Amino acid sequence: EGQLVESGGGSVQAGGSLRLSCSASRDTYSRQFSWFRQAPGKEREGVAAIYTGDSSTVYADSVKGRFTISRDNTKNTVYLQMNSLKPEDTAVYYCAADAPGGTWYGPLSPRTYNIWGRGTQVTVSS
Repeated sequence: EGQLVESGGGSVQAGGSLRLSCSASRDTYSRQFSWFRQAPGKEREGVAAIYTGDSSTVYADSVKGRFTISRDNTKNTVYLQMNSLKPEDTAVYYCAADAPGGTWYGPLSPRTYNIWGRGTQVTVSS
């Protein structure tokens, strides 16, 4: 089973940008890679997913047009470019992978995923 390590979080003002990175170990095989976020007192929310096969993407309505997920296979890395950040984007952001053989609940359901990074904090001030 693989490992995921997130980086790139930080503090920005509203309207700013950040790029998160998720480095996957070479033994990480997944149907898709996704980003989730969790704010204090709230459930973990799916933000964006990218399929391994054709690199097609899925986004939560709350981030469409502002966030972009991409991947670099040569570096085993998945990115989340976040633009026009809002205070409500403040959360711990997690990278997730779906090891083969698991049950499918959809690309943005946390139940689909069984490999998680430790998370990186994103704070957006008004």
